Amino acid sequence: MEKKLIELFQSYFKEMVRIITPLKAHGSDRKIYRLAGVTHSAIGVANADRAENIAFLEFSRHFKKIGLPVPEIYIEDLDHGVYLEEDLGDLTLFDALARARKGPDDFPVEIEAIYKKVVQILPKFQIEGGKDLNYEVCYPRSTYDRQSVIWDLNYFKYHFLKLAGIPFNEQKLEDDFQKLADFLMEVEGPYFLYRDFQSRNILLRTGTSGPKDHSDLPYEPFFIDYQGGRRGALQYDIASLLNQARAQIPEEVRQRLLAEYLNALGSYIPVDRDAFIRYYHGFVLIRMMQTLGAYGFRGLYQRKPKFLLSIPEAVRNLKYFLHTHQLPIDLPELTTVLHSIVSTLDKDKKNPSENRLTVRIFSFSYLSSGIPLDETGTGGGFVFDCRYLPNPGREAAYQQKTGRDAEVIAYLKNIPAVEEFLKHCFALVDAAVETFISRNFASLTVCFGCTGGQHRSVYSAECLAKHLKEKYDINVELRHRELEKIG
Repeated sequence: MEKKLIELFQSYFKEMVRIITPLKAHGSDRKIYRLAGVTHSAIGVANADRAENIAFLEFSRHFKKIGLPVPEIYIEDLDHGVYLEEDLGDLTLFDALARARKGPDDFPVEIEAIYKKVVQILPKFQIEGGKDLNYEVCYPRSTYDRQSVIWDLNYFKYHFLKLAGIPFNEQKLEDDFQKLADFLMEVEGPYFLYRDFQSRNILLRTGTSGPKDHSDLPYEPFFIDYQGGRRGALQYDIASLLNQARAQIPEEVRQRLLAEYLNALGSYIPVDRDAFIRYYHGFVLIRMMQTLGAYGFRGLYQRKPKFLLSIPEAVRNLKYFLHTHQLPIDLPELTTVLHSIVSTLDKDKKNPSENRLTVRIFSFSYLSSGIPLDETGTGGGFVFDCRYLPNPGREAAYQQKTGRDAEVIAYLKNIPAVEEFLKHCFALVDAAVETFISRNFASLTVCFGCTGGQHRSVYSAECLAKHLKEKYDINVELRHRELEKIG
């Protein structure tokens, strides 16, 4: 597949490929690469599913034609399951949120401003994008109809409830599924339903070459991964975005963004807000269940650590929904089941630090204390040498400062070599953390050393600790050996 993508690139751009880099495809089975030559770059996709490829390519060209911010399609070879599309960079809206927020309850104003742009664009996808779209190429179904609803509900039942061991009465639950499907089908759905409208499928960039400085806002959103789109109700996509489990958008922000969406929608079609909200909560519910089904399949069945870690976040979302909203219709067995899921999570959280991986992070001085001894008995871990990086300690202004001081942080943050160093460190540690979680390991040690243990190693250790706390549900312990000596 890589060879075919290289051939496509060289045929289209008339230059040799210098670098081809595999990229993460998240929950997809596609293989995705970045190909770069001397003057051009592109994203290459290899996917054996011809129908899925046709849907994405045709939708992309249609959306691009009407001015929606989607990747340009350069060239495809459907017989070999490969195509090239515009390189929109690496920064997703989810990544921007994770980097900007100071804690799980924080939702920075600059991120809300980007979400506001996103919800203002969504109606154009749904209304204008849905006009003259060739729904015959939809994958795998042309309409989010009653059958689609039942598929999602059964996905939740078989890939989450059964795998997680949640008890239920099969017949009574099936009766509730039928009632919920009937309720959702009361909504007219002649619009384009994106299907997976969430922050990981929204890329951000500031210019034609993509963002390099992730703090350089404002960004413009671009949209990907709509190949599962079909006809459907307007409520589904906005419910998906605002209730994404890992984004953990605060309720007051959700309400503001929902109002912004309805205002934008009103410029295309008349909107009965009360009716919209009544059915909206039903779509929030089914999207939460569909998400739990996906996390159950990828996490509980395929044992992928990232999805296992996402399950508690999805259940917290469900818990908040149940405490703040009534189900739109009477669904007694489903209600019992949903509360059982929440109570199971609460039981598991009675001793939240038990059976969780602990990552111990140290900064140290090669000159003074040397590499810290591993006191856990596991034989050590990662040791990263920061001494090749530019040293703030050589400059008089920083000699009395440390890697926790704002001046030193700003100094090191603006050095590309430091950013590149940390990117590679994070990738190595992430891979270990995810494997350790899946194998129920208890401890991992990561050490950063520099000459004096005061600037570069301290900064690096602080950055890793922040990264791991934001990304994983683990215990993180941070110590600075040299700073401890001076209080």
